[in-house]
Amino acid sequence: MKKEISIAIISGVVLMIGFTASLLSCQSISADDNPQFVSDSLVAHFDYFTYKGEDDFYKNNPLPDDDYYYNPILPGWYSDPSICSNGKDYFMVTSTFSYYPGVPIFHSTDMLNWKQIGHVLDRPYQLPLIGQRTSEGIFAPAISYNPHNKTYYMITTNIRKGNFFVKTKDPFESWSDPIWLPDVHGIDPSFFFDEDGKAYIVNNDVPDGGSSYEGHRAIRIIQFDVEKEKTFGSSIMLVNGGVDLSEKPIWIEGPHLYKINNSYYLMCAEGGTSVDHREVIFKGDSPLGEFDPWDKNPMLTQRHLDPNRALPITCAGHADLIQKDNGQWWSVFLACRPIDNQFENLGRETFMLPVRWGNDGFPYLTKDEEEIPRIVRMEGVKRDSTATFGNFEKKEDFNKPQLGLDWMSLRGPGDQLYSLKQNPGFLTLKCADIASNELRTPSFIGRRLQHHKFECTTNMYFNPKTDSESAGVLLYKDEGHQYFLAVGRTDGKKKINLLKIESNQVELLASQDLIEENTRMKVKVVSTGGDFRFLYASSNQDWKLLAEGVDASFLSTAESYGFTGTVIGVYASNKPYFQKTLKHQE
Repeated sequence: MKKEISIAIISGVVLMIGFTASLLSCQSISADDNPQFVSDSLVAHFDYFTYKGEDDFYKNNPLPDDDYYYNPILPGWYSDPSICSNGKDYFMVTSTFSYYPGVPIFHSTDMLNWKQIGHVLDRPYQLPLIGQRTSEGIFAPAISYNPHNKTYYMITTNIRKGNFFVKTKDPFESWSDPIWLPDVHGIDPSFFFDEDGKAYIVNNDVPDGGSSYEGHRAIRIIQFDVEKEKTFGSSIMLVNGGVDLSEKPIWIEGPHLYKINNSYYLMCAEGGTSVDHREVIFKGDSPLGEFDPWDKNPMLTQRHLDPNRALPITCAGHADLIQKDNGQWWSVFLACRPIDNQFENLGRETFMLPVRWGNDGFPYLTKDEEEIPRIVRMEGVKRDSTATFGNFEKKEDFNKPQLGLDWMSLRGPGDQLYSLKQNPGFLTLKCADIASNELRTPSFIGRRLQHHKFECTTNMYFNPKTDSESAGVLLYKDEGHQYFLAVGRTDGKKKINLLKIESNQVELLASQDLIEENTRMKVKVVSTGGDFRFLYASSNQDWKLLAEGVDASFLSTAESYGFTGTVIGVYASNKPYFQKTLKHQE
């Protein structure tokens, strides 16, 4: 069936000297037609967006049976996972930093088959992010279930605002407004609800007497009044620095407290969230301490393994424990999959492994030279068609009144910048006076990269009228690491351009003239893992290559900074970028 669109065409984003967007047309047209547009307002129309993962590992290593899964179980930058259960249902959340909506929440009844059911923070009042950089915002959410009042809690850090929690009786429905915790400082707070009804918050903060070296932090605990929803008493230091202070361990964080077999276990990440990352565990007789470290720590790490090993998994840590209804213990944690141990654009992903217990009563996930397995069996559970892992293909046809849960914007809902109702079956995107390197909400709707090798395609209607107008597909890592495949104008000529956007310049990597009459444009991004190819096609013509061999590592954490992976999506803007220089590579 042909889609009908009342087109007003527009334009979208960028170069200081170069494009921005203005709008167009006003006729009801068929998506297979080649309409003539007249000036109207700044918008672009996208009638689908496809994402197809094609990683070699999944192609070459099929799962042996239907009770196996691939690690990562949540591919792409679903980092800092936390998990809880009411005894029957399991819920998992991950970090979102400065993306909106915040904190995706997944549900499962068996821990193998997960489905995203929404976002915990889905209202602007819950999520003040304007002015924060991409890797600021929401850090390390922790989800807990309190059986005493049958309430779910999600506690987290908004890095520029402080620590807070929200709550709900039903995770399938909405969560409360934020309840701020002015006496809980630092980052990574987590609730612990004890069997006696008492409640506590553990968190990362400064040690007693202050830090004595860079990265010197502590794990602290404070009591929490469930009825008054306030902390009380003094904050007590449980861990100073890490397992062994004499070694000057850094960034002890991500604490979780458990009571198992009448003992209390404090589990934390240590070493920073890069290649030295690890998970360590302590044991005590009271939630208020003292806690003794396991003499075989860390309970999870890959930092000591041969960096030249095949298909390395690195940066493992920031774990959470959960007991299934059959008594088995499992853990979710973050880790990375670098290409040849050099870089990746996927960020820190969610992995899952069964927990083993030593004769000394301590749990662990890896020991000695063990590598984190990419294929794992969960006996007694069958994989269904909703699997979140492996290679998959998704197509968004924009036929529903709301975007799918995969889609995100930066720092706010952006609902004034796009519409799914103006022309049903199309995403209509305004060319806002905001560029993608500003700390505001640009006209950008994107989804996580989840595979090293992938292909993304979209079809758009857009007819720029001035050199400042442009719209297209944006690959976004942060404010200073982006690739933009854009339709726009240069010196009055309609063109398709590939831009490399850095913090202090915009580089024109490739450019081709377009036929004036063609308002319909298909664009495609293909990743081999190490580099990108960018293609385009007017109307029903064959694909044409615009650029190939474009360095994918430019978008990696190894070449930038931060805690997110790369996002790909559609973008339009009516504002030039700040740039010191413009380079044009022939």
